[in-house]
Formats: sequence, C-alpha cells, structure tokens
Amino acid sequence: MQEYMLSLGISENLFNYLIMPLMIFIARVGDVSINTLRIMFMMNGKRKVAPILGFFEALIWLLAIGQIFQNINNPMSYIAYAGGFGMGTYVGMYFEEKLALGRVLVRIITPKPNPELMEYMKEQDFRFTNVGAEGRFGKVQLTFTVMKRESLTKFIEKVKSLDEKAFYTIESVKRVSEDDLNVMDDKPRFNVRFFSKART
Repeated sequence: MQEYMLSLGISENLFNYLIMPLMIFIARVGDVSINTLRIMFMMNGKRKVAPILGFFEALIWLLAIGQIFQNINNPMSYIAYAGGFGMGTYVGMYFEEKLALGRVLVRIITPKPNPELMEYMKEQDFRFTNVGAEGRFGKVQLTFTVMKRESLTKFIEKVKSLDEKAFYTIESVKRVSEDDLNVMDDKPRFNVRFFSKART
C-alpha cells in the first residue's frame, strides 16, 4: 500500500500521518458499526444475517489491526483507531435506531384509569394487559403491552398527550409466543401464493 501511494507521488509523511490514519479510522468506524448491528440482529433472532455481518466485521478489523502493526511507531495510528471506535459506536447506534427492528415491552403507570389510552390501543390492534397496583402514594394503573419498535415513538407521543405525568419503561424483547405468526405477517404466505397459482 505504501509503495503504491509513493508511486503516485504522495509523500511519505503525508501517507503516514494523514492517509493511513484516515484509512484506519474509516475501517474502525465500519467494523464497530457492523458489530453494533450484528448484536442487534442476534438479539432479535436473525440467524441468517448475524453471521454474515460477523464475517465482514472480523475482516475489516483484521485489516485495521494489520495496518497498525505496520505503523506501530506512528502515534496517529492509535489515535485513529480509538477515534474510529468511538465514532463507530455512534454510527452503529444511529442505524440501529433508524432500522427499529424487533419488539419492545412497554410498561405504563398512571395514577388513575385512562380509558382513552385503552381505546387507542384497541384501535391500533395492540395486545395489552391492564391491572390495578399499589404505588408509593396509593392506587395506580399498570399497563403492559408488546409492540414493534417502529410503532414506539408514535405510541409514546400518544401516552404523553393523554397524561403528561404517566411513567413508563421500555425493554427489548427477543421473542414472544406469537413470533411465528408475526414473521409470516411480514412475508407472503406460502398457501396464498400456492392457491393463486392454482387459480391461474
């Protein structure tokens, strides 16, 4: 790599202190971002995607480490490596949030019953359980629901619009009892395709 750059007329100092650290930085951003996404797919049971991401993550990481060992006396390599790790974490979290894969468990605690929220959840076809509970300051209403992450932002906005003092917690869910049905909802059903061909 260095010989090729020198053959293009690029000075050795420019290569060692700018181009090479920049390449290490970009490689580190790539492999850490992929690592974040791989963990997300693993948590959501995506067995086919996670190994592919793991392959590219390891490949990019080896390339970055190889360049550091070739420039072990260059402090800019270490700075680029650490900076790429930090930036890669941020980029990975950004894409993870945008993809919004998987499901979440939402718990909502309100000081009194909220029939408008119950009606909204029924309209949106959310499965939920609402029970009475005892809080620090008396009786409260506790609502549990599991939904796709892509619906979370809109749902929380609705909760806040109905009750600004509502307390809620959100947790990731790896699997629910109806996972097989939910997966089929996102894909064309085999029997539908089969009967459509039979009719033609």
